[in-house]
Amino acid sequence: MGKKVIPNSSDLQELTTNDEGGEVENKITFQLQIEEERKAEYTSSDITTEQTLEPGSNYNRYIASYKSDGLTIYGLLTIPDGDKPSNGWPVVIFNHGYIPPEEYRTTERYVAYQDGFARNGYITFKSDYRGHGNSEGQPSGAYYSDGYIRDVLNLVESMKKYQAADPSKIGMWGHSLGGHLTLRAMVVSPDIKAGVIWGGVVAHYSDMINNWHRGTPFTPSEKERVARRNSSRQKLIEMFGTPEQAADFWNSISPISYVKDISGPVQIHHGNADETVPHEFSVSLDKALTDAGKTHEFYLYEGADHNLSGPFNLAMERSIDFFDKYLKDN
Repeated sequence: MGKKVIPNSSDLQELTTNDEGGEVENKITFQLQIEEERKAEYTSSDITTEQTLEPGSNYNRYIASYKSDGLTIYGLLTIPDGDKPSNGWPVVIFNHGYIPPEEYRTTERYVAYQDGFARNGYITFKSDYRGHGNSEGQPSGAYYSDGYIRDVLNLVESMKKYQAADPSKIGMWGHSLGGHLTLRAMVVSPDIKAGVIWGGVVAHYSDMINNWHRGTPFTPSEKERVARRNSSRQKLIEMFGTPEQAADFWNSISPISYVKDISGPVQIHHGNADETVPHEFSVSLDKALTDAGKTHEFYLYEGADHNLSGPFNLAMERSIDFFDKYLKDN
């Protein structure tokens, strides 16, 4: 199989007219390209309180919703107590890692993570993503579909207009799959002023395809398999070729290829005993950011797992200090 040529926008429009069911597939494929995601429209909506929860130590907790591509997306919102700063509270948008969509619950998982920032004077919002919990839509995945990144970037637009938030101080935290979304968002949108990534899927697609061997095999649910069938890795390989055959295409959808344009400082955390996402992924991001001359920090934790269970408090302290320095105090 020889080297394949990347279709341009008009080519893809022609492809959509020739293959039944191909319109969605090709549209999503093209929109995965970073340059196209930068051109895409992301829309704001009202952030609506759906349910008031038990408050935290010095902040209030809510289940809230917003709109993303016409879908109602739910999430966990926290707002600090006390007098709001004149320009609003700084914001940390949370991008959670993979959880089977049918098992996902808004108020479960990542409670201690979100609490750490909420207690320190930040609005936080953890989007459920489409197809998770009560959110509308299908769970399309983060790597070979543009659904989740659109949910995240539409949330950024909504948060910029939220009356309690400072639109100039929006940061992003991501774990695992959510780390991929954080990196992608930061090379697409200039509005994210700082990012923190734990155990992130942040390597080039060539590494994700060739060098990602999970200690625990991943099996998507039936709901996910149905949603992903037109945007799977194999479909892209069939259309464009492997990363070795079509380097230009795979570079065009890899956020790590665009870190020279990243919107702000980045802090990276990874355990070297992570059996879910190889710590080498974060090593490669550290190198890319260093080569690009970008402000960043990288912490590799000896013997730590995917969730940084052992050094959790240290990693949280470093993460909060990072946002305080590059988000809250700027």
